[in-house]
Amino acid sequence: MARTSMHGQWSSRWAFILAATGSAVGLGNIWKFPYITGENGGGAFVLVYLACIVLIGVPVMMAEIMLGRRGRKSPINTMYDLAIESGHNPNWKWLGWLGVLAGFLILSYYSVVAGWSLAYVFRSASGTFTGATADGVESLFLDGFLSHPETLLFWHTLFMVMTMLIVARGVKSGLESAVKLLMPALFLLLLLMVGYAMSQGEAFMQGLNFMFRPNFSALSWGGVLTAMGQAFFTLSLGMGAIMVYGSYLSSSASITRTTFMIAIADTGVALLAGVAIFPIIFANQMEPGAGPGLIFISLPLAFGHMPAGVLFGTLFFVLLSFAAWTSSISLLEPVVTWLVETFHWRRVTATLYAGILTWLLGVVSVFSFSDWAFEFEFAGQLKENGVFDILDILTTNIMLPLGGLFIALFAAWFMSREASRDELGLGDGVRYNLWRVLVKFVTPAAILLVFLNLIGVI
Repeated sequence: MARTSMHGQWSSRWAFILAATGSAVGLGNIWKFPYITGENGGGAFVLVYLACIVLIGVPVMMAEIMLGRRGRKSPINTMYDLAIESGHNPNWKWLGWLGVLAGFLILSYYSVVAGWSLAYVFRSASGTFTGATADGVESLFLDGFLSHPETLLFWHTLFMVMTMLIVARGVKSGLESAVKLLMPALFLLLLLMVGYAMSQGEAFMQGLNFMFRPNFSALSWGGVLTAMGQAFFTLSLGMGAIMVYGSYLSSSASITRTTFMIAIADTGVALLAGVAIFPIIFANQMEPGAGPGLIFISLPLAFGHMPAGVLFGTLFFVLLSFAAWTSSISLLEPVVTWLVETFHWRRVTATLYAGILTWLLGVVSVFSFSDWAFEFEFAGQLKENGVFDILDILTTNIMLPLGGLFIALFAAWFMSREASRDELGLGDGVRYNLWRVLVKFVTPAAILLVFLNLIGVI
């Protein structure tokens, strides 16, 4: 069993916390969380979401970090080694493959959406949205942007190059240096946006009431399952990223404390994003449950009619781009580590191969909004964006829940108590036994419910 990663190690526990938080904080926090909160009635949804973070997200994240630190390799080789160490079938390596492949597929289309954020930084800074009508902003996004594959391809390429440049530099010089700069900048930008939202007067209080005053009559069983799913996905679980980041964590660092700090930071970003966004929506008499168009249609329209809207609109899309960037480097890292370990390539070479393959698959998503678009139905919902939607469904609805489920099952049912106690450092008392019960019974059942809901069975 290797106890030192050949790829390097975080310089401190804080570096790991920043990196893992950067992996977890992405478009899901700043784009998805506000609009699904709006769709599910606000405060009641937030309460259920917070409970699910504690009962589902934190235990699985502890398990994934533990496996990563125990194995000290890429997720594929880590699962192979840990299965052998535990006296079980080495085919558990396919769990590692599931996570690495999921991350690779996600990055291919995530990079396309992240490219939208980059494009909107420049559009907002140039005053494109100033005084624009609702129809004008919607047309600009749907007809003047999504329907032009050459434009999407440019921004997709730029974002992938940015990601590859960071990953190619290694753990300390690349990943750690980037998150030490980007994460404080992200929090600062988010606080500036909250300060701006506070200037909206009554709309700010309306936004707070919407987010934090529970209205359980507006929360359906489907909303509960959505909260469970968001709690799982927001922490970047099941895709190999947290496992490989855990492999760079010092043996002296407390997995429990660092996991809770990551969960608090990630949840804080999601809540602050809502606090920043909803007052702006209410101040402009817009619909908080506007769906995915909330970020790229509703908010640009709002910024276009507000004092200092050009400045704060630009800052918002810089914030969104930073969040996407810190997540994307964690999605590329598991593939790169496996290539380095398997083929003994230099990190730069491995990054180049992995990045180009990801970019090529992303080109298919680029054209999914125009020339290669086709419709299909999944779980009772009409999908219109062809392969882009297929990749999203395959990863988000199938691969990630299955990955998280099997991580929990391996950590609780197949890994020995001695090994998990050793890595978690909790002794054999109440805290360890509580974690074990959650990972053994509660979280698998919850993840299974989320999975069945996502594929349309319930």
